[in-house]
Amino acid sequence: MTSAGPAATLRALHHGRRPGDPLVLPNVWDAASARVFADAGFPALATPSAGIAASLGYADGRTPADEMFAAIARIVRAVDVPVTADVEAGYGLSAEELVGRLAEAGAVGCNLEDSDHATGALRDPEEQAAWLAEVRAAAGDALVLNARIDTFLRGERGPDAFVARARAYTEAGADCLYPILAPPELLPELAAAVSLPLNALAKPGGPPRANWAPWARPGSPSAAASSSRPRRPWRRWRDGCGPTPATDPTAGRRAAVQVRVRGRGRGGAGRGGAHGAFAPGPDGTAALR
Repeated sequence: MTSAGPAATLRALHHGRRPGDPLVLPNVWDAASARVFADAGFPALATPSAGIAASLGYADGRTPADEMFAAIARIVRAVDVPVTADVEAGYGLSAEELVGRLAEAGAVGCNLEDSDHATGALRDPEEQAAWLAEVRAAAGDALVLNARIDTFLRGERGPDAFVARARAYTEAGADCLYPILAPPELLPELAAAVSLPLNALAKPGGPPRANWAPWARPGSPSAAASSSRPRRPWRRWRDGCGPTPATDPTAGRRAAVQVRVRGRGRGGAGRGGAHGAFAPGPDGTAALR
């Protein structure tokens, strides 16, 4: 698969943006929520595995692959903007199978994490990099590949372990990097150490969009949200307000919002940065993940 198509559109949305002006990618869990945000003018959407799991009655990480891809396909079918999907650790599929399932569902991007769901531990970084390289080879440019790095989630609190994996995954062909649960105060250092957009996790009461500018010397923010609330609050968020909690009546959870911020990395001006996502927190309020 080599045709970039909508993936090129999604990839391009991450570049050439002003500091403090994130690309907002709402996290959506079904066709109805996808239509709300597409109709509100968001240029691309993202799916959260936890949100879809909750809407289908599963715990996070327990959704069968067939049901996850079916949910993604319903979302894609409902809108005419690019959709990127959280497909966890790949559901044990081969790279060719995973890329094929994403293409059948119509997704043009995906998150892949480096935790081993069977053991709860981190995968060997060389094995994960080889897996990501296989996904890149199978997809060509037709997939925006976001590599989630779980070092902070698994208790490795310093930047070195993240940076080592980030560089390996960058060489493997990732488009974005996601240090889930990285401390906010560490994000500028992480962003400066890598050459790709970076995911960030913000908790309730975290920094407003205006505070993301220091991560984004001279590059592009981006973000994501999910809610079935009326469009006006989300238009306010899109146009510059901070995160707005939003109730998901289907899942009994709160809304998710992703943010990607691009800045200056070691690869040159404008090539590094940060990317993150507001997701349901344990207390039911929005958190940036």
